[in-house]
Amino acid sequence: MAKAKSLHLTWRHLVLATAGFFLLVVSLSSFFSYVTVRHAADIRLPFLQDLLRATNAADNERRTEFLRDNLNAMAVKLGEMQAQLIRIDSLGERLANLSGLKPEQHPQVEGGRGGPLIRPKPLSSAELQAALDALAKEVESRGDTLALVESQLLDERARKNMLPSTLPVAMQWNASSFGWRIDPITGERALHEGVDFSAQIGTAIVAAASGVVASAETHPEYGNLIEIDHGNGLSTRYAHASKILVKVGALVRRGQKIAEVGNTGRTTGPHLHFEVRQNGIALNPNRFLLNAQGGTSLARR
Repeated sequence: MAKAKSLHLTWRHLVLATAGFFLLVVSLSSFFSYVTVRHAADIRLPFLQDLLRATNAADNERRTEFLRDNLNAMAVKLGEMQAQLIRIDSLGERLANLSGLKPEQHPQVEGGRGGPLIRPKPLSSAELQAALDALAKEVESRGDTLALVESQLLDERARKNMLPSTLPVAMQWNASSFGWRIDPITGERALHEGVDFSAQIGTAIVAAASGVVASAETHPEYGNLIEIDHGNGLSTRYAHASKILVKVGALVRRGQKIAEVGNTGRTTGPHLHFEVRQNGIALNPNRFLLNAQGGTSLARR
């Protein structure tokens, strides 16, 4: 050139040049990687084929190792769940025995096992899925059995609550008064269809079992009378009360106060006349009361 020129490079120029060079290298590298990886099969270059196979093999090995670790962890969890299922079997068997279920109605716990430990091969995904499906069916079966046991226990509890096995008065009773006896008023032989609890006027009378008040009235011979229906034709009567504390149709619980001892009706003194009836026929109350807490020690024989 006819005239010389001078260029002045500052640090900004150097930074821009360095950045441009770096971007150029990165772009070329990315382009080369894209071409070699995406089009290696079309280019058919041996070194590119080897590079692609090595890369794929490494990726497959990592995926296989990850899958194997997860399968092993799931297999360990499956073993723990099976051990818990055996414990549930044992619990279910004890509950079934308590509820009175027959042996064929509840699962049997397998007998003792032992022997040397021989570790199996790792489970495949299909084998693990099959084991999980079988375990799910077993858990569902055990759930149905435990639900049946629960139902049996609830039915038994309800049945016991409906049986008159609680003392209506916390006093001694004349256990020999049920049946034929000498009537204390007429002195003649007569049928006594209940038992008598001697107590002071005002002593609490409680329901011998849960039920519904079927009658709460004044009777010429029973005096103030309460009759409770316990279902299945079973009922109890509480006679000679001084005060009635419940109304017809009321739901009463076992042990709930329903009246107070009195001297009403055909009686020679304050006491509770207690009867148990099945479809209107008088039953011996002693068979029920002796099951009450402390019943055997309170009864006079």
